[in-house]
Amino acid sequence: MTDEELVERIGRLVDEEHRLEGSRVGEGLSAGDARRLHDLEVALDQTWDLLRQRRARRAAGMDPDAAKPRHPDTVEGYRQ
Repeated sequence: MTDEELVERIGRLVDEEHRLEGSRVGEGLSAGDARRLHDLEVALDQTWDLLRQRRARRAAGMDPDAAKPRHPDTVEGYRQ
């Protein structure tokens, strides 16, 4: 994936996240919706991480295409 494709993917994931969060305002999420929201959050973390890897590799004169998605346990363990 190119940087542009990753940015587009992030936008789509954020849009879905916002739709899901907004669909149940005041009611709470169903179990299925809560799982989907969690999956979206993980996918966003992974996609942002991959974009950052690509940018860092490029800045270091390395091949950005060699960046690989990291396991969800890895990206979810990052401190913010």
